Amino acid sequence: MNTPTCPIVLAAVMATLSGSALSLSGCQTEPKSQEEKSSLESDARAALDGFRNADSGLQKELDRAAGYAVLPDVGKAGLLVGGSYGKGVVYENGVMVGYCDLTQGTVGLQAGAQTFSELIIFRDQAALDHFKGGDFTFAANASAVAIKPGAAASLDYHDGVAVLVNAKGGLMAEAAIGGQKLRYEPR
Repeated sequence: MNTPTCPIVLAAVMATLSGSALSLSGCQTEPKSQEEKSSLESDARAALDGFRNADSGLQKELDRAAGYAVLPDVGKAGLLVGGSYGKGVVYENGVMVGYCDLTQGTVGLQAGAQTFSELIIFRDQAALDHFKGGDFTFAANASAVAIKPGAAASLDYHDGVAVLVNAKGGLMAEAAIGGQKLRYEPR
């Protein structure tokens, strides 16, 4: 039996699963215990130091920015349908003001798992306020830049937001589309 609609049905199922991955959210963005808060804040400072060490020009960009979010450990896995999750710390004018979490869903050719740190820079107050105002979503066409010497000098801001990633481990082959959703909770 020839079923030309099978690829369409499969694509619809994958899109639904990806949408479900994006809508998954924990009960609470802020860590529950003081110990978890301290650990996340320490990990975020260490990840930020890692970004700064990889690109000495990054500090100048952070000093100009209204704020930034540091997600020290984002886990990502996929096989056709993928997802990511991580928690982080939000800074405004260099001062810690809250917590965030990230969920991502992707659909397409992908296989593997990896971990990375992510740094989201909000160039101006309008971009930071938009992020802090509620659920914040990156479009499928938004791209992250791998941190390396000179990366900060060529950041591509989209709607006042730029994203840097620092690979930590694992291997992921991917030709997929999806989006990231971030939530913010004040300290």
